Amino acid sequence: MPVAPRLASPVPATARILVVDDDRRSASVLAQWLCSLGHHASAAGSAAEALQTLGRGPCDVCLIDAALPDDGAVQIAKATRAANATVAVIALVTPGADVTPALAALRPDALIPQPAADADVLATLDAARTAVAARTVDAASCPVLGGHPSIRRLLDVVDRIATTPATVLITGESGTGKSLLARLIHDRSRRAGRFVEVACGSLSETLLESELFGHVAGAFTGATSDRSGRFLQADRGTLFLDEIATASPALQVKLLRVLQQMQFEPVGGSHTHSVDARIVLATNDDLAQLVAAGRFREDLFWRINVVTLEMPPLRERTSDVLPLAAHFLSRAAAQAGRPVTGFTAEAAEALERHTWPGNVRELEHAVERGVFLGRGRLVEFADLPPSVAAARGREPAGEAAPLKRALAAPERQLIIDALEKSGWRRDAAAKALGINRTTLYKKLKRLGMDLATLAPTP
Repeated sequence: MPVAPRLASPVPATARILVVDDDRRSASVLAQWLCSLGHHASAAGSAAEALQTLGRGPCDVCLIDAALPDDGAVQIAKATRAANATVAVIALVTPGADVTPALAALRPDALIPQPAADADVLATLDAARTAVAARTVDAASCPVLGGHPSIRRLLDVVDRIATTPATVLITGESGTGKSLLARLIHDRSRRAGRFVEVACGSLSETLLESELFGHVAGAFTGATSDRSGRFLQADRGTLFLDEIATASPALQVKLLRVLQQMQFEPVGGSHTHSVDARIVLATNDDLAQLVAAGRFREDLFWRINVVTLEMPPLRERTSDVLPLAAHFLSRAAAQAGRPVTGFTAEAAEALERHTWPGNVRELEHAVERGVFLGRGRLVEFADLPPSVAAARGREPAGEAAPLKRALAAPERQLIIDALEKSGWRRDAAAKALGINRTTLYKKLKRLGMDLATLAPTP
């Protein structure tokens, strides 16, 4: 990138910017120019140096050479996003270079082809920060957070059925966010009434019937006055029946009539009430299996199985873990009144590796614990629950560690021999080995070879 006079930046705010390029001089030139425009910019020539810089504080914008060896760009992107959920990640790409896999893993907010004109750099910087701002607003406006394709498909269906009267059945494991999805359906339905939620599994059959349909005075012991039920409270709104599989056979019969006619009588009463309520139900059980076992009415099952939405478990959408964690961290930090901005790289790695049997609810509680117990600006590895922290040490499934260790020794020796013969010049050593410089970098990183300690002192 030229050192010629440059354009002034249209970005009004001072940004903390990190530039990472294995051509250290290019990174420094770009960082110096950004500093001349009023930004706080730093340069790094490797992933290790960039991670060290990030350890001193998060950045607002990170410009990364997408061709860094050994997935270095991906490591940096993860670390920057872990430390600051609103960071703008910009990939520096060389036309003609095959960086497609790296870009897919990076998920950059913008690209800058190299070399780039000043105006293009500034325009891309603004575009990336605008994209991050828009994404942050979108996430805040939608309680069902996540960008995984499975979540996007769910939200697409929600948009199509929200304004219809269709009954919706939400399935999925405990803690996946079924109640949040139900509330989102109501919010997008434009119905004038309330969102009323009933946890069917928390009440006995008698109390649940009274809770749903209300009762008249004297209907049972303790019923000293008339009481309206949740169906009436949800008139012109949405009634969300959670844990519907726990409803007794007798209550299932009454529910079937209400869902078909939207009419009911309160417990102990004879007056028939009519309501206009949208019904959304949820369960973490397989209702089809319960029907086959005779534990759930088949006619009721077909009545509520109009539109079925299945919430995926968190382990099947690991790309959502850190964005969700960032959302929960922001909320917990506000509750705690502490300036916690993100996670250390170690903590973020543990969050991504954990299988989350408790799903999003478990993640929320883990992040809250980290914020409440932590002392610093970043949630550290030691602040996480033991079950989550233990996940960081797990080996990837199916990795043949003994074979890899056996092959590493001769490979390491071949590389050292090539470096010694080439006077420790990496480009010459790579050529002697029949590989390119990027591949050599990857091998050095994978084998844990630090040339600073291996090369003889001049």
